[in-house]
Amino acid sequence: MNKIYKSMLGVAGAAIVLAGTLTPALVNAWGDSSNGRPSYTLEQINAGKLGDKIVLNSITNNQVIGDEKNFVGAKVAGANVTTWNANTIDVKDGETYTIRLYVHNNSPKGRDAIATGVKATFSLPTTVAKSQTIVGYIDSSNATPNRYWDEVTLNASENVYLEYVAGSAKFNNKSEAGQERTFALPDSVITSGATLGYDKMDGKIPGCYGFSGVVTIDVKVHSSVAAKVAKQVRIKGTKTWSESVEAKVGDEVEYQIEYVNLLSEQVKDVMIRDVLPTNVEYVQNSTYLYNSNYQNGTLLKDNTVTTTGINIGSYNAKGNAYVRFTGKVVDKSMACGKNQLVNWASATVSGSAVKNAVYKDDASVFVTKDDESCHDKPVNPEPTPDNPSTPETPVETPTTIVNTGAGTVVTGAIGAGSVVTTLGYYIASRKKLMK
Repeated sequence: MNKIYKSMLGVAGAAIVLAGTLTPALVNAWGDSSNGRPSYTLEQINAGKLGDKIVLNSITNNQVIGDEKNFVGAKVAGANVTTWNANTIDVKDGETYTIRLYVHNNSPKGRDAIATGVKATFSLPTTVAKSQTIVGYIDSSNATPNRYWDEVTLNASENVYLEYVAGSAKFNNKSEAGQERTFALPDSVITSGATLGYDKMDGKIPGCYGFSGVVTIDVKVHSSVAAKVAKQVRIKGTKTWSESVEAKVGDEVEYQIEYVNLLSEQVKDVMIRDVLPTNVEYVQNSTYLYNSNYQNGTLLKDNTVTTTGINIGSYNAKGNAYVRFTGKVVDKSMACGKNQLVNWASATVSGSAVKNAVYKDDASVFVTKDDESCHDKPVNPEPTPDNPSTPETPVETPTTIVNTGAGTVVTGAIGAGSVVTTLGYYIASRKKLMK
């Protein structure tokens, strides 16, 4: 039975609460897989214009958001819901913003016209720029068209990058009894997408306003960051990388340094350097570089990654590389008990937007010393969150790294967005991106 659209003040209460009020604006950023879907008014929908077709987000005079083709918006996280910005929003470093994606099956036939396979996806930019555009996608397996998209642009007065707030993805709607509901969505909403629904997230959304809903995610704005550096470690011969490992004297450990260019332009002469703690020694001829030129890795024979550093070449926007080398755990000055051997990796980048900025990250090897020399002597207490161990302090990393000529190993620009392993890309937390 058809459900004629009435005033949204009754049928669409959920949409009003969740989406807020937007002033209708010119739509110049939307699109769909049919290269220009038709628009419909409420009057045309009620007159049966859709027939049996399933169409999403195509009503021009939605009393909540105006033209539904403009379905992606943004606001300061926690701000009043009536302050959504439909096309652009000015943002500041350190603030968090909520991005909204409105979902509406336009059919008036309710549960007799269910959109299936419905999912939402956000595409977040991964480079540094003053203007960052987020695109939101809606997919449905039986809708015509079956893909819809719109965007919102975040503008800053300086170069910024966007960090997705893990665990922030939600889908909000109202039950038929009028109860507001929130469903948690997986973080895959920013990669492969997240399945939506009505009573459950099964991909099925009936037609009419009462079944509409809103997807939201949070993103945090960070400024003045040109690169990502991520450091990990593993026991040699094992497969799993982590930020720390347990080892013993004599063990060999492998370190991995990931570099990603977050600028929207090419950077040249990227220098990578690692500073080892006293009780870890570099293993000669163990440094390998992985990038789109050397996807299976190439041995770097200069052995300077832990001294003056190595030049790994030039990288376009999103271009990345991995540097791996081996260290051996030795006992030169270990205390009895548990020792935390911290080493720092750094990348120095050059470009029109940065001037020799240094970005760092660290990894730790924990070694417990309990030999005859420790008998009847005080030992380091077991590290706990309230009583962390005192790590060894590596030599201070210089802010200027000497180019040792290793750049001859890598020549030419790496392709934009190159990916050399299956490791997932993420932006490290602010504390690990330091100048």
